[in-house]
Amino acid sequence: MNSLWAIFLLLLIGWYWLDSLRARELALGICRAACEQRALQLLDQTVALRRLRLRWTTEGLRLRRTYRFEFSDAGAERYSGYLTLVGLDLEELSFGLPEQVRDS
Repeated sequence: MNSLWAIFLLLLIGWYWLDSLRARELALGICRAACEQRALQLLDQTVALRRLRLRWTTEGLRLRRTYRFEFSDAGAERYSGYLTLVGLDLEELSFGLPEQVRDS
């Protein structure tokens, strides 16, 4: 019986690892596309996981991941934005730009 629990635990860890890789790649693609649409430069070509939580949705229990990314408008300043995924669905994308940058 203990070996069954060990196998189940290994399968659960493997699923979580693969799901996390897929979610991270999706988040990076969304950030790249959003930066290109706004003529911004995604810095370091990466997103970093900042928060991981569980969330109940109409489809059931899902992982809610919040990623942080950095971008620049002219190459001199660094700004932080964040992206939230529930499962593999985009929930929120925020650039948090100051007013003078948003207007241009």
